[in-house]
Amino acid sequence: MKKFTQIANYQYSSEAYLIKGKLESEGVEVFLQNENTINTDPLLSNAVGGVKLFVNSDEVIKAKQILSSIIEYSVDDKGQLLTCPNCGAQKVEMFTTIKDLKSFFAFLYGLLTLSMPFYTKHKYKCENCNFEF
Repeated sequence: MKKFTQIANYQYSSEAYLIKGKLESEGVEVFLQNENTINTDPLLSNAVGGVKLFVNSDEVIKAKQILSSIIEYSVDDKGQLLTCPNCGAQKVEMFTTIKDLKSFFAFLYGLLTLSMPFYTKHKYKCENCNFEF
């Protein structure tokens, strides 16, 4: 009987599917837990702990090496890492925000209708200096 070990979890199933595809293309046996629950209602992601990614216990080291080779930070249209305009670091992550009125109403509408928001505002945040741009 095969045993599986959880090596990662993701807030959105789309992230988990991308990683699953990468690992399977490298020959690692993978399965996901909670992806159908989160696909049905994305607001439950935090409640159930996100989409959990499991790999065959014999392949944990190989899977972690593959995951470590994947770029975790934001890139531009040419595939180059974004650079923080404040400190010059290349550890920049994209996030969504609801700080303006339009984003707030889109979030509220999505919450009340149990649908995905139709408008979000994306910003970048530097991991080194916490500068947002």
